[in-house]
Formats: sequence, structure tokens, C-alpha cells
Amino acid sequence: MKNIIQLHRKIAPELIAVMEERYHILRHIQYAQPIGRRALASTLNMGERIVRAQVDFLKNAGLLEFTSIGMNVTDEGEQLIADLADYVRMLHGLTVLEEELVSELRLEKVIIIPGDSEGDSTVLRELGRAAAMLIGQFAEDGKVLAVCGGTTMSMIAESVNCSRPHSIVVPARGGLGERVELQANSIAAVMAEKLGGSYRLLHIPDGINEEALQVILQSDPQAKEIRELIKHTSVLIHSIGQAQAMARRRNMEQTVVQDILNKGAVGEALGHYCTLEGKIVYATSSVGLHLGDLANIHSVIAVAGGASKAEAIIAVARASQTGILVTDETAAKAMQNIIKRNN
Repeated sequence: MKNIIQLHRKIAPELIAVMEERYHILRHIQYAQPIGRRALASTLNMGERIVRAQVDFLKNAGLLEFTSIGMNVTDEGEQLIADLADYVRMLHGLTVLEEELVSELRLEKVIIIPGDSEGDSTVLRELGRAAAMLIGQFAEDGKVLAVCGGTTMSMIAESVNCSRPHSIVVPARGGLGERVELQANSIAAVMAEKLGGSYRLLHIPDGINEEALQVILQSDPQAKEIRELIKHTSVLIHSIGQAQAMARRRNMEQTVVQDILNKGAVGEALGHYCTLEGKIVYATSSVGLHLGDLANIHSVIAVAGGASKAEAIIAVARASQTGILVTDETAAKAMQNIIKRNN
């Protein structure tokens, strides 16, 4: 395939641009269907005339169908999107970049989705879909899956498309006081429903002080039960955040936040704040999982995208040195530049 791409670039580079544009349009319709041409043009920030010409071509090729309520991707179109995914990744040089990041960050695997999840909701959905496929690959029936909270995790839960009726889904950590639908408890419930399994809820806020935590554990049998379940996690799906943003989400005191930042923290995962070199400088107390637990978990899947999170991803990856990273093109290239600059 590499030779084919090189030939395309030499002989017909304009065809590559057309192919990518049509692939981009198909992906947007796939996630927003049914959708009208005007709404699609607005979403893509393209002229209606250009969109009309492209979707008419795709319809005539049998890849789209038009209905009274909008356009839908046909079965043939769905297959084409799947077939083109690897071609587009190689076209952008992402397969080589994946190998480079695996070596630099000492991870098991890196999966890079073309595009920018911060500026394109379709790319964010692709991140969720890629992580959901990994869940289908690694989750065993009857085992425990742990999941964190946040927008990206919500996308993953919605994208799960496999059956594990005897699995148990648990929140990896306590709550952060954000929107209910983005809480780890809510996402665990959605994911369990998609899997056809069961779930357990953790009604303890993340970052609670150690003394209060011990009182709860001694007086609440249910809290003890879920703590033991979390310890037996087989698959963990977690996100990565910027240190400052995550400290604010936890409503930490400003003096604590400033101390964490002064120590060089740039990334956060599972309540652990890490420097670019992978040193943990602060950790919140919690009933849930810690970065030190990752080595004992069979499959660890970290998901984060966007250039703004590049430093944070490097920091957490270096601190954990395990698992699979699912990220996007802009984050991966920003990470590559940061690593080269520091080397």
C-alpha cells in the first residue's frame, strides 16, 4: 500500500485531495445521519454548492441514499469507510508515527486517528469508536471493567458494540462533581447496558481526605465491596487531562494547585499529577485505581486527543509505561515535536 500511495502522490496528487474530501464527508454523514445537505455544509464549513456536487457523486456511486429526512450512508458506503481508514492513516504517515511513539513512550501500542478531536466532533467520535473496538477485543465475559468520567469516556461508552453479559463495569475513581452524564458512575452504567452486563456505583467523591475515607469504608459494606471489585479490574479505560485543568475540576485549593504546578506537573490521570519526565509529584486519595496499579491490570487503554494535551499525554505515558494509547493526529504530531525538542 505504501508503494501505491507514493505512486498516487507522484502521478495524481489532486486525486488524493478529492478522495480525502469525500472520505471526510462520508464520515460526517455516518455520525450525523440522517442529515440534510444544508446542515452538512454548515457542519463542514463548506459551501452548499460544493457539498451538493460531492454528495450527488457519492449517491450515484451507491455510497449514499437520500430520504425525506436527510442523507444516510449505505451498507456499501459503510464498508468503504472502513476500508479507507488504513489508507488514510498511511497517507498521513500515521503508521510510522505510531511506531515512533511506542518506542519513545514505551507503550504496548499507539493508535492515531486522522484529524483534530478538539476542532472536529467526528474525530472525537472516531476516538471513542477505536477505544470501543479495543474493549470488544480485550474484555472477557465475567471480568471487571473500570472506566473514568469525562466527555471522551462518554463517547466510548456510547460506541461499545459487543456483548459481555456477565461482565461488571465499575467507576475507576470517585466523582469529580461535574455534570451527571459525565460522571464515572453514569458512564459505567451506560457501558454496562451496551455490554448487557451489570454495574456497581461508587458514591465517594474523588480526593476525599484519608481520615474521612477510612470512616466511610469502616461503616459502609457496599463501599468495601466495590473497592474489592475495582482491585480485580481486568480492563481499564481512562482519560488524560492537563494538570491545571484537572486540579480546577477537583476544586482544589489555589495554594495546592500552585504547588503542583510549581513542581512541574503538566498531566493528570487517575488523580496522579505528573511532570513531562514522568515523575509523579502529587496524588489525590481515592478508593479507586492508582497509576501504580496499572502494571497488574491485563489491558489498559488511555484515550486523549488534541494538541493542547500533548504534554499531558507524554507525562502520563512516561509515568505509567504500560498500555495502549488512542489519540488523534494533531496530538501525536505535537507529541513528536515535544519529544524531539527535549531530546
